[in-house]
Amino acid sequence: MALEITDANYEEIAATDKLIMIDFWAQWCGPCKNLSPVVDDLAKEYEGKAIIAKVDVDENADIVEKFSIRNIPTILFIKNGELVDKVVGAVPKNEIVEKLQANL
Repeated sequence: MALEITDANYEEIAATDKLIMIDFWAQWCGPCKNLSPVVDDLAKEYEGKAIIAKVDVDENADIVEKFSIRNIPTILFIKNGELVDKVVGAVPKNEIVEKLQANL
């Protein structure tokens, strides 16, 4: 299962040198719900290699504002505190895996 990132724990999690993939989602978002099992699968597949996480946009306004999230689902790839890639919209798993592999 993907790690839940909140406004309260983001800075602590972001201090890692591992690649962080963050899925920005909401309960009311249909495409987000479709993407959720893919994100959870990736969390298992990349355990120990990358941090796969989720942010509920309705409950974490600070992170949403920090990354200027305008559409969901949005997936960000962060390495060493810097945004290195992103995907907007519900995309196939293979597209997300390509970005993960490219940024590891």
